[in-house]
Amino acid sequence: MRLAELVGKEIVNIHDGARLGVVGESDLTIDAESGQVQSIILPRRANLLTIWMDRQQLVIPWEAVKKIGSEVIVVELDRTNPVFR
Repeated sequence: MRLAELVGKEIVNIHDGARLGVVGESDLTIDAESGQVQSIILPRRANLLTIWMDRQQLVIPWEAVKKIGSEVIVVELDRTNPVFR
């Protein structure tokens, strides 16, 4: 699959149905040696708290991607223990 085919797809968490973001507004980390995608990095959405705090990024490990459909990417992400950078 090409990166251009991922752009515009919404990322949805299977645990709670939450919309996490859209590919295209995110970054991908790619292993330089193997070319494998390692994770999707989503900017944290702005709200009143993030105006005063440093904006963090949600890191979704590629292993959490369960299905890539025509419009969405379904991930399995435990929201009680998210990975923020």
